[in-house]
Amino acid sequence: MGEVLGLGVTHGPYVLYPEGSMANILKRRLQSPQVPEELKDPASWPARMQEEWGDDEGLAAAHVHRMKLVEGFRRARAKLDEFNPDVVVIWGDDQYENFHEEVVPAYCVYINDEFETQPWMRGGGLNAENNVWGEDKEWWLRVPGARKAAKELATHLLSDQIDVAWAYKPLHHDLGHAYWRTIAHLDYDRRGFDYPVIPFHVNCYGSKFTPAARSGQDAEPDPPGPTPARCFQVGASIARFFAESPYKAALIGSSSWSHAFLTPKFHGLWPDVDSDKARYEELVAGDFEAWRGIPLSQIELCGQHEMLNWMCLAGAMQELGKQPAHTEFVESYVFNSCKVIAIFD
Repeated sequence: MGEVLGLGVTHGPYVLYPEGSMANILKRRLQSPQVPEELKDPASWPARMQEEWGDDEGLAAAHVHRMKLVEGFRRARAKLDEFNPDVVVIWGDDQYENFHEEVVPAYCVYINDEFETQPWMRGGGLNAENNVWGEDKEWWLRVPGARKAAKELATHLLSDQIDVAWAYKPLHHDLGHAYWRTIAHLDYDRRGFDYPVIPFHVNCYGSKFTPAARSGQDAEPDPPGPTPARCFQVGASIARFFAESPYKAALIGSSSWSHAFLTPKFHGLWPDVDSDKARYEELVAGDFEAWRGIPLSQIELCGQHEMLNWMCLAGAMQELGKQPAHTEFVESYVFNSCKVIAIFD
């Protein structure tokens, strides 16, 4: 019988770059004509957001934010090393990277012997060359894949009436941001990451998947992503597979929670911190049923699209009867999103 470790982390980019860049998403948004002029004045923001912004445009708060996250990543990596898995499954989203208009699957299992990317070739507006490790644009991140286990997992899911897609080769992109950043965070001290990986795509962005839909240029939304309840079913099926397999598996749900740029009710300036706190209280209490029952429309209203990765994790942990042994809530109004670290021992 297999053993399973559950981890929840974030793949938000903030700790990868200097602290002076960590509020850049907010600064760019403040230049948008879509933001009401009165909201461009920090005096109109929530009190906690004004405190974070301070008199240095968030620089001091950025240092605290980074240190909390790095400490959380190190704690998660220590648990991962202690567990010493045979395979690591990472639930992550695609932001118009590998999947374009040709096909957008709800889920996809990536099957390969190795995954690689040149992460600093794609800046995403964050000045990629100026990363905290001083790695140049030509640097390659390479991690082993778990081809045999991935094929067995896809076969199990299809046999379990989970109509998952699978891929031996990428379409438009190599290892996507949700996966390489998760690995980079867990290897923040650059000791190497040799655990075989199965990247598992979840269509978190759904109705805002294409650039036109996300920017508001297209009045028609894209078709939706999967519901939290369906993600629970997928996570539960994956948990059963590994519990009955010969593998020691670490299952990682990777995402920040509410994103400011996905929260129109706050004009894209700050995330829905109150909703994140409510979800966090449910997590700490082990109230997974509360998560399962959340309508997708509520997830999207609160900018919590990427939490579908965590819904898969929660479904897996509920299936195995695991409760969170350690959790951390890293609040932020200024740095686009709140982040959570969780360990299910």
